Amino acid sequence: MGKSRSIIVAALIVVLGGASGLAVAQNKYPTKPIRMIVPFFTGSASDVLGRIVASRLSEIYGQQIVIDNRPGAGGLIGSELTRDAAPDGYTIAMVGQPHLSNVLIREKKPYDPVRDFAAIGLVAYTHNVMVLGKGVNVKNIPELIALAKANPGKLNYGSAGVGSSSHLAGALFASKANIDVVHVPFRQGPDSRTALISGTIQYYVYPLPAIMGAIKSGQMRALAVGGDTRAESLPDVPTTAEAGFPAYKTQSWFGLIGPKAMPKAIITKLNADTVKVLQEADTRKKFSVQGGVPGGGSAEDFAKMQRDEYTELSALIKQIGMKVQ
Repeated sequence: MGKSRSIIVAALIVVLGGASGLAVAQNKYPTKPIRMIVPFFTGSASDVLGRIVASRLSEIYGQQIVIDNRPGAGGLIGSELTRDAAPDGYTIAMVGQPHLSNVLIREKKPYDPVRDFAAIGLVAYTHNVMVLGKGVNVKNIPELIALAKANPGKLNYGSAGVGSSSHLAGALFASKANIDVVHVPFRQGPDSRTALISGTIQYYVYPLPAIMGAIKSGQMRALAVGGDTRAESLPDVPTTAEAGFPAYKTQSWFGLIGPKAMPKAIITKLNADTVKVLQEADTRKKFSVQGGVPGGGSAEDFAKMQRDEYTELSALIKQIGMKVQ
């Protein structure tokens, strides 16, 4: 064998050996705890549903999945931490619609929500539910609209922050109903919940898992859910169509992402195991109790969904006149 050929063969052995080592490492994944960043507070919809999935994946992997709540800036902080993490599969995030809308409401784009991240999989859809505070004595949506039109600029609706899914849902309702209401953004969801219960704000539209307890306890009254069907966990609460306003529909979604350069093999494994968890009867039951509907599909499906929704949200934000920060 010639010297040059020997060098080539040796190089191939090194390359193939390295690739083999990488494959072995990925086959053994995970070998240590995984951090799941949740860009919102404990008790938020992403937190509640994320913990259900994380708990079951921990059992499957024999490794703890640690929930790391990083609220702030409407979810922006958590997304940026995920983007900047090592792409080794040991940092993932449970994000929702704000991961996309945070970019659209800012003149200086903090990241590209699709290109700068690896899509892992869609975890859940949830109903958004319109809830009323103290002293708002209406029986259906047309009555709420009539109340707002009789008192222009006097009714307030809350949200978990500018650009949050609750902000978009509330602004869309105001636009569809052609009413003059005041948006009151809060730093995080619990603050808006407290304001609603105390009567400081009159209503908001929020992902069901985050406020299920308050509805069940009677602290707030659910007027309607925004999906095509009623929520299994709130069978007596009508849809927006049943409540007299079919033009308005709203729901939220939540999914797993990671840093951009995550190995394909790890993405595929995480996706497959998450889909398996979502198909289990126990998971479906736990989701249903919280107002969640299990997702599924491939990582590619989830990436496409985000791309499509990013385009739709861009048009929606322009339509409802949401100001760019």
